[in-house]
Amino acid sequence: MHNPPKNNNNKPKHFKKTFGKLLVSLKDSAWQIIIGLICAGISTVLAIIGPDQIKKIGTLILQKPVELNEVTKIAISLLIIYGMSFVFSFIQGILINKVTAKISKNFRSKLSQKINNLPLSYIDTTPTGDVLSRVTNDVDTLGDTLNTSLSYSVTSIATVIGSIIMMFSYSWKLSLVALAIVPISVIVISLIFKSSQKYFKLQQDELGLINGHIEEIYAGHNVITAYNAEDKVEEKFDKINGKLFSSSYKANILSGLMHPIMNFFGNLGYAIIIIWGGIMSIKDITFVPVVIAFVTYYRMFNNEVSQVANIFSTLQTTVASSERIFEFLEAVEQEDESNKKLKLDVKTVKGNIEFKNLNFGYTPEKQILFDLNTKIKAGQKIAIVGSTGAGKTTLVNLLMRFYEPNSGDILIDGTKISDLKRENVRKLFGMVLQDTWLFEGTIKENIAYGNPKASIEDIINACKYAGIHHLIMSQPNGYDCILNEETSLSGGEKQLLTIVRAMLHDAPMLILDEATSSVDTRTEILIQKAMDKLLKNRTSFIIAHRLSTIVNADVILVMKDGRIVESGTHEQLLELNGVYSSLYRAQF
Repeated sequence: MHNPPKNNNNKPKHFKKTFGKLLVSLKDSAWQIIIGLICAGISTVLAIIGPDQIKKIGTLILQKPVELNEVTKIAISLLIIYGMSFVFSFIQGILINKVTAKISKNFRSKLSQKINNLPLSYIDTTPTGDVLSRVTNDVDTLGDTLNTSLSYSVTSIATVIGSIIMMFSYSWKLSLVALAIVPISVIVISLIFKSSQKYFKLQQDELGLINGHIEEIYAGHNVITAYNAEDKVEEKFDKINGKLFSSSYKANILSGLMHPIMNFFGNLGYAIIIIWGGIMSIKDITFVPVVIAFVTYYRMFNNEVSQVANIFSTLQTTVASSERIFEFLEAVEQEDESNKKLKLDVKTVKGNIEFKNLNFGYTPEKQILFDLNTKIKAGQKIAIVGSTGAGKTTLVNLLMRFYEPNSGDILIDGTKISDLKRENVRKLFGMVLQDTWLFEGTIKENIAYGNPKASIEDIINACKYAGIHHLIMSQPNGYDCILNEETSLSGGEKQLLTIVRAMLHDAPMLILDEATSSVDTRTEILIQKAMDKLLKNRTSFIIAHRLSTIVNADVILVMKDGRIVESGTHEQLLELNGVYSSLYRAQF
Protein backbone atom coordinates (compact mmCIF):
# COMPACT_ATOMS: atom_id res chain seq x y z
CA MET A 1 0.00 0.00 0.00
CA HIS A 2 1.20 3.45 -0.85
CA ASN A 3 1.28 5.95 1.98
CA PRO A 4 1.77 9.70 1.69
CA PRO A 5 4.87 11.23 3.24
CA LYS A 6 4.95 11.91 6.96
CA ASN A 7 3.93 15.33 8.19
CA ASN A 8 6.83 17.04 9.92
CA ASN A 9 5.31 20.51 10.19
CA ASN A 10 6.07 21.53 13.74
CA LYS A 11 6.27 25.25 13.06
CA PRO A 12 5.06 27.05 16.19
CA LYS A 13 2.25 29.59 15.98
CA HIS A 14 2.19 33.04 17.56
CA PHE A 15 1.89 33.14 21.34
CA LYS A 16 -0.82 35.84 21.32
CA LYS A 17 -2.93 34.02 18.74
CA THR A 18 -2.89 30.74 20.66
CA PHE A 19 -3.48 32.49 23.97
CA GLY A 20 -6.52 34.21 22.43
CA LYS A 21 -7.94 30.86 21.34
CA LEU A 22 -7.39 29.49 24.83
CA LEU A 23 -9.33 32.38 26.35
CA VAL A 24 -12.20 31.76 23.92
CA SER A 25 -12.29 28.09 24.99
CA LEU A 26 -12.89 29.26 28.59
CA LYS A 27 -16.11 31.13 27.77
CA ASP A 28 -18.40 28.21 28.76
CA SER A 29 -17.01 28.42 32.31
CA ALA A 30 -16.90 32.22 32.39
CA TRP A 31 -19.21 32.67 35.39
CA GLN A 32 -17.37 30.17 37.54
CA ILE A 33 -14.06 31.76 36.60
CA ILE A 34 -15.39 35.27 37.36
CA ILE A 35 -16.77 34.22 40.76
CA GLY A 36 -13.54 32.39 41.53
CA LEU A 37 -11.47 35.41 40.57
CA ILE A 38 -13.70 37.73 42.63
CA CYS A 39 -13.16 35.46 45.65
CA ALA A 40 -9.42 35.57 44.93
CA GLY A 41 -9.57 39.37 44.80
CA ILE A 42 -11.48 39.60 48.11
CA SER A 43 -9.04 37.18 49.73
CA THR A 44 -6.14 39.29 48.50
CA VAL A 45 -7.65 42.58 49.69
CA LEU A 46 -8.19 41.10 53.15
CA ALA A 47 -4.61 39.87 53.18
CA ILE A 48 -3.41 43.36 52.23
CA ILE A 49 -5.36 44.95 55.08
CA GLY A 50 -3.53 42.74 57.59
CA PRO A 51 -0.16 44.56 57.71
CA ASP A 52 -1.97 47.86 58.26
CA GLN A 53 -3.44 46.39 61.45
CA ILE A 54 0.06 45.28 62.46
CA LYS A 55 1.22 48.86 62.00
CA LYS A 56 -1.54 50.05 64.36
CA ILE A 57 -0.43 47.50 66.95
CA GLY A 58 3.16 48.78 66.60
CA THR A 59 2.01 52.37 67.09
CA LEU A 60 0.03 51.43 70.24
CA ILE A 61 3.01 49.56 71.70
CA LEU A 62 5.23 52.63 71.28
CA GLN A 63 2.73 54.68 73.29
CA LYS A 64 3.05 54.99 77.08
CA PRO A 65 1.13 53.49 78.76
CA VAL A 66 0.32 50.61 76.36
CA GLU A 67 -3.42 50.16 75.75
CA LEU A 68 -3.69 46.35 75.99
CA ASN A 69 -7.45 46.34 75.33
CA GLU A 70 -6.96 48.21 72.06
CA VAL A 71 -4.10 45.88 71.11
CA THR A 72 -6.33 42.85 71.85
CA LYS A 73 -9.19 44.22 69.74
CA ILE A 74 -6.88 44.85 66.80
CA ALA A 75 -5.32 41.37 67.21
CA ILE A 76 -8.79 39.75 67.14
CA SER A 77 -9.79 41.76 64.07
CA LEU A 78 -6.52 40.67 62.47
CA LEU A 79 -7.40 36.99 63.09
CA ILE A 80 -10.87 37.54 61.58
CA ILE A 81 -9.38 39.27 58.52
CA TYR A 82 -6.91 36.48 57.88
CA GLY A 83 -9.60 33.84 58.56
CA MET A 84 -11.96 35.41 56.01
CA SER A 85 -9.07 35.66 53.56
CA PHE A 86 -8.55 31.90 53.93
CA VAL A 87 -12.26 31.14 53.39
CA PHE A 88 -12.46 33.16 50.16
CA SER A 89 -9.17 31.66 48.98
CA PHE A 90 -10.55 28.16 49.66
CA ILE A 91 -13.76 28.87 47.67
CA GLN A 92 -11.67 30.27 44.81
CA GLY A 93 -9.51 27.10 44.82
CA ILE A 94 -12.56 24.81 44.58
CA LEU A 95 -14.10 26.79 41.71
CA ILE A 96 -10.91 27.08 39.66
CA ASN A 97 -10.03 23.41 40.19
CA LYS A 98 -13.48 22.40 38.98
CA VAL A 99 -13.19 24.68 35.94
CA THR A 100 -9.78 23.36 34.89
CA ALA A 101 -10.90 19.74 35.34
CA LYS A 102 -13.95 20.50 33.17
CA ILE A 103 -11.78 22.16 30.52
CA SER A 104 -9.49 19.11 30.40
CA LYS A 105 -12.52 16.85 30.06
CA ASN A 106 -13.98 19.00 27.26
CA PHE A 107 -10.70 19.04 25.34
CA ARG A 108 -10.41 15.25 25.58
CA SER A 109 -13.97 14.91 24.29
CA LYS A 110 -13.26 17.29 21.42
CA LEU A 111 -10.06 15.43 20.53
CA SER A 112 -11.89 12.09 20.60
CA GLN A 113 -14.64 13.44 18.32
CA LYS A 114 -12.02 15.00 16.07
CA ILE A 115 -10.30 11.65 15.52
CA ASN A 116 -13.57 10.23 14.17
CA ASN A 117 -13.95 13.17 11.76
CA LEU A 118 -10.42 13.10 10.35
CA PRO A 119 -9.72 11.60 6.93
CA LEU A 120 -7.62 8.47 6.70
CA SER A 121 -4.90 10.55 5.02
CA TYR A 122 -4.30 12.40 8.31
CA ILE A 123 -4.16 9.15 10.30
CA ASP A 124 -1.68 7.74 7.77
CA THR A 125 0.63 10.74 7.98
CA THR A 126 0.65 11.36 11.75
CA PRO A 127 2.50 9.11 14.22
CA THR A 128 0.07 7.43 16.63
CA GLY A 129 2.24 8.30 19.61
CA ASP A 130 2.09 11.99 18.73
CA VAL A 131 -1.72 11.91 18.67
CA LEU A 132 -1.76 10.06 22.00
CA SER A 133 0.61 12.63 23.47
CA ARG A 134 -1.76 15.45 22.49
CA VAL A 135 -4.76 13.67 24.03
CA THR A 136 -2.95 12.74 27.27
CA ASN A 137 0.23 14.72 28.03
CA ASP A 138 -0.78 18.00 26.42
CA VAL A 139 -4.29 18.02 27.90
CA ASP A 140 -2.96 17.09 31.36
CA THR A 141 -0.28 19.78 31.12
CA LEU A 142 -2.85 22.33 29.98
CA GLY A 143 -5.17 21.48 32.89
CA ASP A 144 -2.44 21.57 35.53
CA THR A 145 -0.75 24.75 34.35
CA LEU A 146 -4.04 26.53 33.61
CA ASN A 147 -5.13 25.79 37.17
CA THR A 148 -1.96 27.44 38.46
CA SER A 149 -2.23 30.38 36.08
CA LEU A 150 -5.87 31.13 36.90
CA SER A 151 -5.40 30.62 40.64
CA TYR A 152 -2.48 32.99 41.00
CA SER A 153 -3.01 35.54 38.23
CA VAL A 154 -5.69 37.66 39.92
CA THR A 155 -4.23 37.06 43.39
CA SER A 156 -0.79 38.21 42.29
CA ILE A 157 -1.99 41.20 40.26
CA ALA A 158 -4.38 42.33 43.02
CA THR A 159 -1.64 41.94 45.62
CA VAL A 160 0.80 43.96 43.52
CA ILE A 161 -1.72 46.79 42.98
CA GLY A 162 -2.88 46.76 46.60
CA SER A 163 0.66 46.70 47.94
CA ILE A 164 1.61 49.70 45.76
CA ILE A 165 -1.40 51.68 47.03
CA MET A 166 -0.59 50.88 50.65
CA MET A 167 3.11 51.67 50.20
CA PHE A 168 2.31 55.10 48.76
CA SER A 169 -0.11 55.74 51.64
CA TYR A 170 2.82 55.25 54.04
CA SER A 171 5.73 56.89 52.19
CA TRP A 172 5.86 58.08 48.61
CA LYS A 173 9.65 58.43 48.78
CA LEU A 174 10.21 54.77 49.77
CA SER A 175 7.58 53.73 47.18
CA LEU A 176 9.44 55.43 44.36
CA VAL A 177 12.63 53.62 45.41
CA ALA A 178 10.75 50.28 45.39
CA LEU A 179 9.16 50.86 42.00
CA ALA A 180 12.29 52.25 40.32
CA ILE A 181 13.78 48.75 40.25
CA VAL A 182 10.73 47.12 38.59
CA PRO A 183 11.17 48.39 34.98
CA ILE A 184 14.70 46.99 34.81
CA SER A 185 13.59 43.55 36.01
CA VAL A 186 10.56 43.57 33.67
CA ILE A 187 12.78 44.26 30.63
CA VAL A 188 15.12 41.42 31.58
CA ILE A 189 12.20 39.02 32.19
CA SER A 190 10.49 39.89 28.88
CA LEU A 191 13.67 39.11 26.97
CA ILE A 192 13.96 35.74 28.69
CA PHE A 193 10.26 35.05 28.10
CA LYS A 194 10.58 35.72 24.38
CA SER A 195 13.62 33.44 24.06
CA SER A 196 12.23 30.51 26.04
CA GLN A 197 8.78 30.17 24.39
CA LYS A 198 10.09 28.37 21.29
CA TYR A 199 11.81 25.79 23.50
CA PHE A 200 8.59 25.05 25.40
CA LYS A 201 6.82 24.35 22.10
CA LEU A 202 9.74 22.21 20.92
CA GLN A 203 9.69 20.32 24.23
CA GLN A 204 6.04 19.30 23.73
CA ASP A 205 6.73 18.28 20.12
CA GLU A 206 9.69 16.11 21.12
CA LEU A 207 7.60 14.55 23.87
CA GLY A 208 5.07 13.50 21.22
CA LEU A 209 7.86 11.98 19.10
CA ILE A 210 9.32 9.99 21.98
CA ASN A 211 5.86 8.66 22.88
CA GLY A 212 5.41 7.51 19.29
CA HIS A 213 8.83 5.82 19.26
CA ILE A 214 8.18 4.01 22.57
CA GLU A 215 4.80 2.79 21.32
CA GLU A 216 6.43 1.54 18.12
CA ILE A 217 9.25 -0.40 19.81
CA TYR A 218 6.86 -1.83 22.40
CA ALA A 219 4.50 -3.12 19.70
CA GLY A 220 7.40 -4.53 17.66
CA HIS A 221 9.46 -5.90 20.56
CA ASN A 222 9.51 -9.45 19.19
CA VAL A 223 10.75 -8.33 15.77
CA ILE A 224 13.41 -6.10 17.33
CA THR A 225 14.65 -8.97 19.48
CA ALA A 226 14.61 -11.43 16.59
CA TYR A 227 16.81 -9.17 14.45
CA ASN A 228 19.11 -8.16 17.32
CA ALA A 229 18.17 -4.54 16.63
CA GLU A 230 18.20 -3.44 20.26
CA ASP A 231 21.27 -1.25 19.77
CA LYS A 232 19.79 0.44 16.72
CA VAL A 233 16.50 1.11 18.52
CA GLU A 234 18.36 2.37 21.57
CA GLU A 235 20.43 4.67 19.38
CA LYS A 236 17.29 6.21 17.85
CA PHE A 237 15.71 6.54 21.29
CA ASP A 238 18.82 8.28 22.62
CA LYS A 239 18.73 10.69 19.67
CA ILE A 240 15.08 11.67 20.30
CA ASN A 241 15.62 11.67 24.06
CA GLY A 242 18.66 13.91 23.60
CA LYS A 243 16.60 16.43 21.63
CA LEU A 244 13.89 16.32 24.30
CA PHE A 245 16.55 16.85 26.98
CA SER A 246 18.04 19.77 25.05
CA SER A 247 14.73 21.58 24.49
CA SER A 248 13.50 20.83 28.03
CA TYR A 249 16.82 21.92 29.54
CA LYS A 250 16.90 25.19 27.62
CA ALA A 251 13.23 25.94 28.32
CA ASN A 252 13.54 25.29 32.06
CA ILE A 253 16.92 27.02 32.40
CA LEU A 254 15.60 30.17 30.75
CA SER A 255 12.30 30.15 32.65
CA GLY A 256 14.16 29.25 35.84
CA LEU A 257 16.20 32.43 35.56
CA MET A 258 13.09 34.53 36.14
CA HIS A 259 12.75 33.80 39.85
CA PRO A 260 16.44 34.35 40.79
CA ILE A 261 16.47 37.61 38.80
CA MET A 262 13.35 38.85 40.59
CA ASN A 263 14.85 37.82 43.93
CA PHE A 264 18.05 39.73 43.14
CA PHE A 265 16.20 42.95 42.36
CA GLY A 266 13.88 42.36 45.31
CA ASN A 267 16.74 41.96 47.76
CA LEU A 268 18.38 45.05 46.31
CA GLY A 269 15.17 46.93 47.00
CA TYR A 270 15.05 45.57 50.59
CA ALA A 271 18.55 46.84 51.29
CA ILE A 272 17.82 50.34 49.97
CA ILE A 273 14.47 50.58 51.80
CA ILE A 274 15.90 49.42 55.15
CA ILE A 275 18.86 51.83 54.91
CA TRP A 276 16.74 54.79 53.86
CA GLY A 277 13.93 53.91 56.26
CA GLY A 278 16.45 53.57 59.10
CA ILE A 279 17.83 57.03 58.39
CA MET A 280 14.29 58.47 58.39
CA SER A 281 13.49 56.66 61.68
CA ILE A 282 16.52 58.24 63.40
CA LYS A 283 14.99 61.64 62.76
CA ASP A 284 11.49 60.48 63.83
CA ILE A 285 11.12 57.38 66.08
CA THR A 286 7.39 57.14 65.27
CA PHE A 287 8.39 56.30 61.71
CA VAL A 288 9.58 52.82 62.87
CA PRO A 289 6.09 51.17 62.67
CA VAL A 290 5.70 52.77 59.24
CA VAL A 291 8.96 51.19 58.07
CA ILE A 292 7.92 47.78 59.51
CA ALA A 293 4.53 47.90 57.71
CA PHE A 294 6.15 49.27 54.55
CA VAL A 295 8.69 46.43 54.49
CA THR A 296 5.83 43.94 54.97
CA TYR A 297 3.98 45.41 51.99
CA TYR A 298 7.17 45.52 49.95
CA ARG A 299 7.75 41.85 50.75
CA MET A 300 4.22 41.10 49.53
CA PHE A 301 4.83 43.25 46.44
CA ASN A 302 8.18 41.65 45.66
CA ASN A 303 6.90 38.09 46.24
CA GLU A 304 3.94 38.63 43.96
CA VAL A 305 6.05 40.25 41.25
CA SER A 306 8.20 37.11 41.41
CA GLN A 307 5.01 35.06 41.31
CA VAL A 308 3.92 36.95 38.18
CA ALA A 309 7.23 35.91 36.61
CA ASN A 310 6.48 32.30 37.57
CA ILE A 311 2.99 32.63 36.11
CA PHE A 312 4.50 33.77 32.82
CA SER A 313 6.78 30.72 32.91
CA THR A 314 3.81 28.45 33.62
CA LEU A 315 1.83 30.22 30.93
CA GLN A 316 4.49 29.33 28.39
CA THR A 317 3.96 25.63 29.06
CA THR A 318 0.19 26.16 28.96
CA VAL A 319 0.32 27.88 25.57
CA ALA A 320 2.82 25.36 24.17
CA SER A 321 0.42 22.51 25.02
CA SER A 322 -2.52 24.56 23.73
CA GLU A 323 -0.78 25.08 20.38
CA ARG A 324 -0.48 21.34 19.84
CA ILE A 325 -4.08 20.73 20.92
CA PHE A 326 -5.43 23.48 18.63
CA GLU A 327 -3.23 22.26 15.75
CA PHE A 328 -4.96 18.89 16.02
CA LEU A 329 -8.46 20.34 16.47
CA GLU A 330 -7.96 22.62 13.45
CA ALA A 331 -6.76 19.83 11.14
CA VAL A 332 -8.83 19.60 7.96
CA GLU A 333 -11.77 17.25 8.49
CA GLN A 334 -13.66 15.11 6.05
CA GLU A 335 -16.12 17.03 3.90
CA ASP A 336 -19.47 17.63 5.59
CA GLU A 337 -22.10 15.41 3.96
CA SER A 338 -25.19 16.41 5.92
CA ASN A 339 -26.74 17.79 2.69
CA LYS A 340 -26.58 14.41 0.90
CA LYS A 341 -29.99 12.77 0.93
CA LEU A 342 -29.43 9.93 -1.54
CA LYS A 343 -29.21 6.53 0.12
CA LEU A 344 -28.82 2.93 -0.99
CA ASP A 345 -30.69 0.31 1.03
CA VAL A 346 -28.51 -2.57 2.20
CA LYS A 347 -31.33 -5.05 1.59
CA THR A 348 -32.00 -3.98 -2.01
CA VAL A 349 -28.47 -3.35 -3.31
CA LYS A 350 -27.50 -5.83 -6.01
CA GLY A 351 -23.77 -5.14 -6.09
CA ASN A 352 -23.01 -4.02 -9.65
CA ILE A 353 -19.85 -1.92 -9.49
CA GLU A 354 -18.13 0.22 -12.10
CA PHE A 355 -14.78 2.00 -11.97
CA LYS A 356 -14.97 4.82 -14.48
CA ASN A 357 -11.91 6.82 -15.67
CA LEU A 358 -10.44 6.60 -12.17
CA ASN A 359 -7.28 8.56 -11.37
CA PHE A 360 -5.70 8.94 -7.95
CA GLY A 361 -2.49 9.94 -6.18
CA TYR A 362 -1.74 10.46 -2.50
CA THR A 363 0.28 13.52 -3.48
CA PRO A 364 -0.04 15.66 -6.64
CA GLU A 365 3.46 14.77 -7.79
CA LYS A 366 3.01 11.00 -7.45
CA GLN A 367 -0.01 9.43 -9.13
CA ILE A 368 -0.90 5.85 -8.12
CA LEU A 369 -3.88 4.89 -10.33
CA PHE A 370 -4.19 5.83 -14.01
CA ASP A 371 -7.45 5.99 -15.98
CA LEU A 372 -8.89 2.83 -14.40
CA ASN A 373 -11.98 1.37 -16.11
CA THR A 374 -13.76 -1.88 -15.33
CA LYS A 375 -17.27 -3.21 -14.70
CA ILE A 376 -18.16 -5.87 -12.13
CA LYS A 377 -21.42 -7.74 -12.14
CA ALA A 378 -23.45 -8.40 -9.01
CA GLY A 379 -22.46 -11.59 -7.20
CA GLN A 380 -19.07 -11.94 -8.88
CA LYS A 381 -16.00 -12.96 -6.96
CA ILE A 382 -13.28 -10.52 -8.02
CA ALA A 383 -9.63 -11.18 -7.24
CA ILE A 384 -7.14 -8.32 -7.45
CA VAL A 385 -3.53 -9.41 -7.87
CA GLY A 386 -0.24 -7.76 -8.71
CA SER A 387 3.16 -7.03 -7.28
CA THR A 388 3.64 -4.91 -4.16
CA GLY A 389 2.88 -1.25 -4.87
CA ALA A 390 0.71 -1.96 -7.92
CA GLY A 391 -2.26 -0.12 -6.33
CA LYS A 392 -4.42 -3.02 -5.12
CA THR A 393 -5.15 -1.72 -1.62
CA THR A 394 -5.42 1.84 -2.94
CA LEU A 395 -8.27 0.69 -5.19
CA VAL A 396 -10.10 -0.76 -2.19
CA ASN A 397 -9.46 2.41 -0.16
CA LEU A 398 -11.19 4.41 -2.87
CA LEU A 399 -14.05 1.93 -3.01
CA MET A 400 -14.62 2.35 0.75
CA ARG A 401 -14.22 6.14 0.43
CA PHE A 402 -11.25 6.19 2.80
CA TYR A 403 -9.78 8.46 0.11
CA GLU A 404 -11.42 10.43 -2.68
CA PRO A 405 -10.29 10.04 -6.32
CA ASN A 406 -8.60 12.94 -8.09
CA SER A 407 -10.90 12.37 -11.05
CA GLY A 408 -13.31 9.73 -12.28
CA ASP A 409 -16.13 7.90 -10.50
CA ILE A 410 -17.00 4.66 -8.74
CA LEU A 411 -20.60 3.55 -9.17
CA ILE A 412 -22.67 1.03 -7.21
CA ASP A 413 -25.78 -0.07 -9.08
CA GLY A 414 -25.38 3.01 -11.28
CA THR A 415 -25.12 5.44 -8.34
CA LYS A 416 -21.93 7.42 -7.78
CA ILE A 417 -20.56 6.68 -4.32
CA SER A 418 -19.53 10.35 -4.09
CA ASP A 419 -23.28 11.16 -4.01
CA LEU A 420 -23.76 8.90 -0.98
CA LYS A 421 -22.74 9.51 2.62
CA ARG A 422 -19.60 7.68 3.68
CA GLU A 423 -21.55 5.83 6.37
CA ASN A 424 -23.95 4.53 3.74
CA VAL A 425 -21.15 3.33 1.46
CA ARG A 426 -19.32 1.53 4.26
CA LYS A 427 -22.50 -0.13 5.46
CA LEU A 428 -22.70 -1.88 2.09
CA PHE A 429 -19.37 -3.65 2.64
CA GLY A 430 -18.00 -6.20 5.04
CA MET A 431 -14.22 -5.90 5.34
CA VAL A 432 -11.39 -8.10 6.60
CA LEU A 433 -7.93 -6.58 6.67
CA GLN A 434 -4.52 -8.20 6.74
CA ASP A 435 -3.86 -6.73 10.19
CA THR A 436 -6.24 -8.15 12.78
CA TRP A 437 -7.89 -5.76 15.21
CA LEU A 438 -9.58 -7.11 18.33
CA PHE A 439 -10.52 -5.01 21.34
CA GLU A 440 -10.48 -6.07 24.98
CA GLY A 441 -13.83 -7.74 25.50
CA THR A 442 -15.51 -11.11 25.09
CA ILE A 443 -15.19 -13.19 21.94
CA LYS A 444 -18.93 -12.74 21.51
CA GLU A 445 -18.65 -8.93 21.64
CA ASN A 446 -15.75 -8.89 19.17
CA ILE A 447 -17.61 -11.01 16.63
CA ALA A 448 -20.80 -8.93 16.96
CA TYR A 449 -18.88 -5.63 16.58
CA GLY A 450 -20.29 -4.94 13.11
CA ASN A 451 -23.78 -6.18 14.00
CA PRO A 452 -24.65 -5.38 17.65
CA LYS A 453 -28.20 -6.71 17.19
CA ALA A 454 -26.98 -10.23 16.37
CA SER A 455 -28.22 -12.93 18.74
CA ILE A 456 -25.98 -15.56 20.29
CA GLU A 457 -27.52 -18.09 17.90
CA ASP A 458 -26.46 -15.93 14.92
CA ILE A 459 -22.94 -15.69 16.33
CA ILE A 460 -22.67 -19.45 16.91
CA ASN A 461 -24.00 -20.26 13.42
CA ALA A 462 -21.48 -17.88 11.82
CA CYS A 463 -18.67 -19.48 13.81
CA LYS A 464 -19.77 -22.95 12.73
CA TYR A 465 -19.73 -21.80 9.11
CA ALA A 466 -16.14 -20.62 9.55
CA GLY A 467 -15.18 -23.79 11.38
CA ILE A 468 -14.03 -22.09 14.59
CA HIS A 469 -16.87 -23.05 16.94
CA HIS A 470 -14.75 -25.83 18.43
CA LEU A 471 -11.82 -23.42 18.87
CA ILE A 472 -13.97 -20.94 20.77
CA MET A 473 -15.50 -23.64 22.97
CA SER A 474 -11.99 -24.80 23.90
CA GLN A 475 -11.31 -21.35 25.43
CA PRO A 476 -12.15 -20.63 29.09
CA ASN A 477 -15.84 -19.58 29.29
CA GLY A 478 -16.30 -20.20 25.54
CA TYR A 479 -17.95 -17.25 23.82
CA ASP A 480 -17.67 -15.23 27.05
CA CYS A 481 -13.88 -15.59 27.10
CA ILE A 482 -12.23 -12.18 27.57
CA LEU A 483 -9.75 -11.31 24.84
CA ASN A 484 -6.69 -9.44 26.14
CA GLU A 485 -2.90 -9.67 26.12
CA GLU A 486 -3.03 -12.86 28.21
CA THR A 487 -5.37 -14.73 25.86
CA SER A 488 -3.39 -17.33 23.93
CA LEU A 489 -4.72 -17.02 20.38
CA SER A 490 -2.48 -17.35 17.34
CA GLY A 491 -2.43 -14.80 14.54
CA GLY A 492 -4.45 -17.15 12.34
CA GLU A 493 -7.07 -17.71 15.04
CA LYS A 494 -7.44 -13.96 15.54
CA GLN A 495 -7.83 -13.55 11.79
CA LEU A 496 -10.60 -16.16 11.81
CA LEU A 497 -12.50 -14.10 14.37
CA THR A 498 -12.30 -11.01 12.15
CA ILE A 499 -13.55 -13.06 9.19
CA VAL A 500 -16.54 -14.26 11.21
CA ARG A 501 -17.14 -10.64 12.24
CA ALA A 502 -17.43 -9.76 8.53
CA MET A 503 -19.76 -12.72 7.96
CA LEU A 504 -22.08 -11.56 10.72
CA HIS A 505 -22.10 -8.02 9.33
CA ASP A 506 -24.14 -9.53 6.48
CA ALA A 507 -23.33 -6.82 3.94
CA PRO A 508 -24.19 -7.27 0.24
CA MET A 509 -20.51 -6.81 -0.72
CA LEU A 510 -17.27 -8.02 0.84
CA ILE A 511 -13.63 -6.94 0.78
CA LEU A 512 -10.90 -9.36 1.87
CA ASP A 513 -7.47 -7.69 1.92
CA GLU A 514 -4.98 -10.54 2.36
CA ALA A 515 -7.48 -12.05 4.80
CA THR A 516 -5.88 -15.51 4.79
CA SER A 517 -2.27 -14.35 4.97
CA SER A 518 -1.93 -15.32 8.65
CA VAL A 519 -3.72 -18.66 8.34
CA ASP A 520 -2.16 -22.08 8.01
CA THR A 521 -3.04 -24.41 5.12
CA ARG A 522 -5.56 -26.50 7.06
CA THR A 523 -7.34 -23.40 8.39
CA GLU A 524 -7.22 -21.87 4.92
CA ILE A 525 -9.18 -24.84 3.54
CA LEU A 526 -11.82 -24.36 6.26
CA ILE A 527 -12.04 -20.67 5.43
CA GLN A 528 -12.36 -21.36 1.70
CA LYS A 529 -15.32 -23.66 2.35
CA ALA A 530 -16.95 -21.08 4.58
CA MET A 531 -16.21 -18.33 2.06
CA ASP A 532 -17.85 -20.28 -0.75
CA LYS A 533 -21.06 -20.22 1.27
CA LEU A 534 -20.60 -16.66 2.45
CA LEU A 535 -19.74 -15.21 -0.97
CA LYS A 536 -22.67 -16.81 -2.75
CA ASN A 537 -24.75 -14.09 -4.44
CA ARG A 538 -22.46 -11.40 -2.97
CA THR A 539 -20.06 -9.17 -4.87
CA SER A 540 -16.66 -9.69 -3.32
CA PHE A 541 -13.16 -8.30 -3.75
CA ILE A 542 -10.22 -10.43 -2.73
CA ILE A 543 -6.70 -9.00 -2.61
CA ALA A 544 -4.23 -11.86 -2.44
CA HIS A 545 -0.58 -12.57 -2.99
CA ARG A 546 -1.16 -16.30 -2.45
CA LEU A 547 -2.63 -17.09 -5.87
CA SER A 548 -3.82 -20.54 -4.85
CA THR A 549 -6.61 -18.87 -2.89
CA ILE A 550 -8.16 -17.11 -5.89
CA VAL A 551 -8.00 -19.69 -8.73
CA ASN A 552 -11.80 -20.12 -8.54
CA ALA A 553 -12.52 -16.36 -8.79
CA ASP A 554 -15.03 -15.28 -11.47
CA VAL A 555 -12.73 -12.46 -12.59
CA ILE A 556 -9.10 -11.82 -11.79
CA LEU A 557 -7.90 -8.24 -12.24
CA VAL A 558 -4.13 -8.03 -12.72
CA MET A 559 -2.65 -4.66 -11.73
CA LYS A 560 0.72 -3.23 -12.64
CA ASP A 561 1.96 0.31 -12.07
CA GLY A 562 -1.53 1.59 -11.22
CA ARG A 563 -3.26 0.10 -14.27
CA ILE A 564 -5.36 -3.01 -14.93
CA VAL A 565 -3.21 -4.81 -17.48
CA GLU A 566 -5.09 -8.12 -17.61
CA SER A 567 -8.57 -9.37 -16.78
CA GLY A 568 -10.18 -12.80 -16.92
CA THR A 569 -10.50 -16.17 -15.24
CA HIS A 570 -7.56 -18.17 -13.96
CA GLU A 571 -7.48 -20.39 -17.07
CA GLN A 572 -7.87 -17.46 -19.48
CA LEU A 573 -5.01 -15.54 -17.88
CA LEU A 574 -2.70 -18.55 -17.94
CA GLU A 575 -3.37 -18.94 -21.67
CA LEU A 576 -2.42 -15.26 -22.21
CA ASN A 577 1.02 -16.12 -20.90
CA GLY A 578 1.40 -12.55 -19.56
CA VAL A 579 1.85 -10.89 -16.17
CA TYR A 580 -0.50 -13.23 -14.28
CA SER A 581 1.08 -16.29 -15.81
CA SER A 582 4.52 -15.07 -14.67
CA LEU A 583 3.28 -14.42 -11.13
CA TYR A 584 1.58 -17.82 -10.95
CA ARG A 585 4.61 -19.74 -12.23
CA ALA A 586 6.85 -17.85 -9.80
CA GLN A 587 4.78 -19.25 -6.91
CA PHE A 588 4.43 -22.80 -8.25
